[in-house]
Amino acid sequence: MSVPTLDEPTLLRTEAYLGGRWIGHAETIAVYNPATGQRIASVPNLGEADAIAAVDAAEQALAGWKALTGKERAVIVRRWSELILAHKEDLARILTAEQGKPLSEARDEVVYAASYLEWFAEEARRVDGDILTPHRADRRLMVLRQPIGIVAAITPWNFPLAMITRKAGPALAVGCTMVLKPSGYTPFSALALAKLGEDAGIPPGVFNVITGGSQGIGPVLTGDQRIRKLTFTGSTGVGKRLAAQCMGTVKRLSLELGGNAPFIVFDDADLDAAVEGAIASKFRNTGQTCVCANRFLVQRGIYDAFATKLAERVRGFVIGNGLAGPSDQGPLINDQAVDDVETHVTDAVSRGATVLAGGARLDRAGSFFAPTVLTDVSPDALLCSEETFGPVAGLVRFEDEAEALRLANNTTAGLASYLFTRDLARIWRVSEGLEYGMVGVNTGLISTEVAPFGGIKESGFGREGSKYGLDDYLEMKTVCLSIEG
Repeated sequence: MSVPTLDEPTLLRTEAYLGGRWIGHAETIAVYNPATGQRIASVPNLGEADAIAAVDAAEQALAGWKALTGKERAVIVRRWSELILAHKEDLARILTAEQGKPLSEARDEVVYAASYLEWFAEEARRVDGDILTPHRADRRLMVLRQPIGIVAAITPWNFPLAMITRKAGPALAVGCTMVLKPSGYTPFSALALAKLGEDAGIPPGVFNVITGGSQGIGPVLTGDQRIRKLTFTGSTGVGKRLAAQCMGTVKRLSLELGGNAPFIVFDDADLDAAVEGAIASKFRNTGQTCVCANRFLVQRGIYDAFATKLAERVRGFVIGNGLAGPSDQGPLINDQAVDDVETHVTDAVSRGATVLAGGARLDRAGSFFAPTVLTDVSPDALLCSEETFGPVAGLVRFEDEAEALRLANNTTAGLASYLFTRDLARIWRVSEGLEYGMVGVNTGLISTEVAPFGGIKESGFGREGSKYGLDDYLEMKTVCLSIEG
């Protein structure tokens, strides 16, 4: 067993949370620490009947929850945020134990997760409608914005706290209820959130967490007509399948899918700033983020200097178990992830790439791969066409701005992108030319609760965070009123 030491042990829950009750099951799923390979604990392996029960609970709670004023809901959601911050250290330790990221990054994620609840608690009082100019003298036109209803959420393992609050924050703030299925790799973060939500005063049935495999739970979340929206963060392939399944009941969808982010460095860039941006974007969470740089497009004049500096920084990383001491890099989520990263590195080298740093799995317990820098990567290498969910920076040379944009946009993904330059006119041209939902200019960190997060093309649709984040959880209703007589 590898149970993290907590100041508040009750935050490590091993039961699912349905209708305000903590429930177990005869069948369980073991959860392992990817840094050690040791079992942490197990959670219930729930199925179809339990998923239906969760929807029942959400349906029973819906009328009372949406009948509250925005201010009344805001008080509860804000309290939830405050409790998360009050238990930051325990939540970070749970997160690091099940996901593997360094403890410092886990603490940052706790704060980031709480920020979405704080933001949407404030936005709960701003769900405004509209009065339109009528088309006839005897008519009046109103537009109402009302909660969509029951929301199903499926969240990933790479940010197991923040990906939940980005969805639950706006949903609960506007008056929706939620059934959440977290990743089987990281269920304890979700269950800890449920415990703190219970403590904050979220009524039974408003926020439900079901654990288990997708085979029994998934068809309920996509097929039950009472669920009016599904929000999913994960791979493009799974997102497409879920979208198809949801069309049977024509659910609203928010899909935040895979990325293939280009990181463009022009000759006139601040070299040190570009290297720091690369570290922040590529190696955060050991390269396991949907917005991390996937392809480094570096202009010829600065290419060698950038490669040398980046490799020097990467060689100095401290790699290890985040609960055993300070570290810069943790493990990948499992051994299959290590295999996938190794395949991308091997492919790149077979096409002429050179390894400047790392390049191989580490011979130790846990799912570790050495942080890697590759030069002379061919644009047709796998790591340029597929998302490399791991700590590999592959550098591709380019000659001019037109070539950079052509290489950057040569993908079906369209989530995040980055560019480094001091030329203000180029900033405008390239930002407008990049076919991505988000562009980071002279920074490798773009995510914040105050700005919309989401992609275009096959990276999905819908936006999370900011004032726009409420829209995906609201229905717009037109009321046409006759005043004749």
